[in-house]
Formats: sequence, structure tokens, C-alpha cells
Amino acid sequence: MEVVVLIVGAGPAGLATAACLSRCSVPYLIVEREDCSASLWRHGTYDRLKLHLAKEFCALPYVPYPDGTPTYVPKEEFIKYLDGYTEHFGIKPRYCTLVESATYDEETSRWVVAARDTVAGTEVRYSARFLVVATGENGVGSIPEIPGLESFPGEAFHSSTYKSGGSYAGKRVLVVGCGNSGMEIACCLASHGADTSIVVRSPVHIMTMELIRFGMTLVKHVPITIVDWIIVNIANVIFGDLSKHGIVRPKTGPLDLKSKTGRSSVIDVGTVGLIKKGIIKVFGGISKIIGNKVEFECGKESSFDAIVFATGYKTTANLWLKDDKGMLNSDGLPEKGYPNHWKGENGLYCAGFARRGLSGISMDANNIANDIVSAGTFLSG
Repeated sequence: MEVVVLIVGAGPAGLATAACLSRCSVPYLIVEREDCSASLWRHGTYDRLKLHLAKEFCALPYVPYPDGTPTYVPKEEFIKYLDGYTEHFGIKPRYCTLVESATYDEETSRWVVAARDTVAGTEVRYSARFLVVATGENGVGSIPEIPGLESFPGEAFHSSTYKSGGSYAGKRVLVVGCGNSGMEIACCLASHGADTSIVVRSPVHIMTMELIRFGMTLVKHVPITIVDWIIVNIANVIFGDLSKHGIVRPKTGPLDLKSKTGRSSVIDVGTVGLIKKGIIKVFGGISKIIGNKVEFECGKESSFDAIVFATGYKTTANLWLKDDKGMLNSDGLPEKGYPNHWKGENGLYCAGFARRGLSGISMDANNIANDIVSAGTFLSG
């Protein structure tokens, strides 16, 4: 099948790219391995999730949130927004289509993409002038290799399958990972009566939603180092010295750290208060697991009934994308740094790999559409 632009992935990045192309009257086809758009948001997130940034930083191109949408958009509201966005632009993804390989044909100057219809079990081949990798950074859940993990008799699972703490009341649960998901899941578990512990290995900035919103607004007018100094000092007043509880701040300020590495601050949803009260216990890194006993690097050990790995995701793009000319590294992430990460060679692009959330996705989508339009070759197919 001949197409002008083939977009792989119908998450927010793919939908935003489709919308921008549609606005520019560029024909495209979008394929998605799952049976719905934004499958991670629908099926791979916990029930109480909200967007951690204010809605003014989280809208996709051309469509603001409807009047009355909460400042910090709940999961179900966000999914409703994405469904409305898809309908508004007439985006019709081809679902249950798993891309297995994509190679560049020098003779025809086109991308040859082999895919499989997972319902019919048939092969599909596409020939595309432009290829957009929009499968994102969060392809599959990542669980670290820990000596003895296979001996653990209880539940051990990735946070993408966690929904609520209701079934864990009275159980001893260890959350591995202190990012936003890990901290919020720990809070959820504790609020449902689980005996909750969390692994905090790395320095982390703890902020409130309002502080990050204030900082992101202020940084448009004030140097980032000054903004970081202001919000860190306010956060220290709010939370106090958390080092005595096993949580230390990075030396780099929160907004500067996000800008340079894509690493986000943790937005506190009540977890810090529970840690201070001793309701949630903090441990360092894990050295090994023996049965239901977890031994930590500090020498402490404790027994658990369940372990939740809030240890992030890894992309799958490098498993099927060939001939990318070094656009992606061995981890499937852009080799070039922001803001030049989105463009490769031979009409290859990636959207949603900037580690800058929904605002980064919007920038990628606009850049890609504008670049394709400037190429002009789509006019002749």
C-alpha cells in the first residue's frame, strides 16, 4: 500500500502528528498495534492518576481543554479529551496492526514497512515517503534484574498493571522506584491499609503541583537558575529536611534538571506526610531477594507479600526500525539532544521522545508537519 506519511503509534504523539498533518492537508496513515488509541493511558495507568502539570502545559496542538476541565486533569478526563481530539480531526487509526520491520529503499526513496494484522493474522506492507515513529518512550514496562527475584513467592509486577490499592489492605508491599508513579502508588497503597515501603535510590526533587506551575510560568520571564533557587527554597519550607527520611535533592535545580535530562520532579500527593509519620518506610537500593525476604544495600532486610516495580519503561522502536542512520541509540532513544532530536535522515522522524511530556509532543508534531510541508514532495505523492 502506497502512503505519503506513515505514523506508527496512536498515542498522544501519533494523534498530535496526525492532527498537524491534517491541518496542512498532508495525507497520512496511522497504524497502532493495540485495539484502541492511547492504550497506555486506558489500560496501563492507575485509577487515581492525574496529569501532574497544569492543563495549560498539557494541551495538544490546536485544541484547548473544554471549559470546566480541572486544572490538573484526571485520567478519565484526559482520555475523553483524546477521544474528542481524534474525532475533531477525523483521525482513523488502523488498529491491531503490529509493525515488524521498517527499512529504507534507496532506489525508490521510500520506507518499506512490514506489518501484521494481529486479528486476521495476515501480513501488510506499506511504502511510505515519510515515516514517523510515534510509539513513544513508554513502549513496555521495564523491570530491573535483581538477584533472586525469581525466588519471590508473592506478586511481583510492573506498575503499568497496578490499578488500586484496595486488594492489598493488611499486606506488606514494597514499591521500587521513587518517581511520580512510585510515590503516588505508595500513597495509594498506604491509604488502603497496606503496610507500605518504598525504595528511593537516587536524589529527587519533591515539589507541589502549584510550585511547578509557578516555576514554569515564571521561567518565561526570569532565568531558570533563579527560578529554581526560588522554588527549591519554598519547597524546603513546605517539606522540611527530608534527608533524615532517606530523600535528598539533586544538586541541579528541578527545572534545569528537567531541561537537561528530561527527569521530572516528583509532585507530592500526600506521600511525604506519610513518610514523615513512618506510615511509609523508605529503603535504599536492593542487593538481593531470597524468597519473600528483600535485602537492601544498607544491610537492612524485610519480608514482603508483593513488590510493585515503578521502574519506568523502555521503547521498542529499535527492535523494528532499520536503516535509521543513527537517529536512535541502542536504547531506542534519540541520539541527538533536544531540540534537534525529532528529525532523522531520508524522511524519518520521531515524535514523543523528548522527555518533555505533552508540551514536547506538541512541539515535535508541529516540527514534523512543517518539515514535511517544506519538503513539498508530498504534492506529487
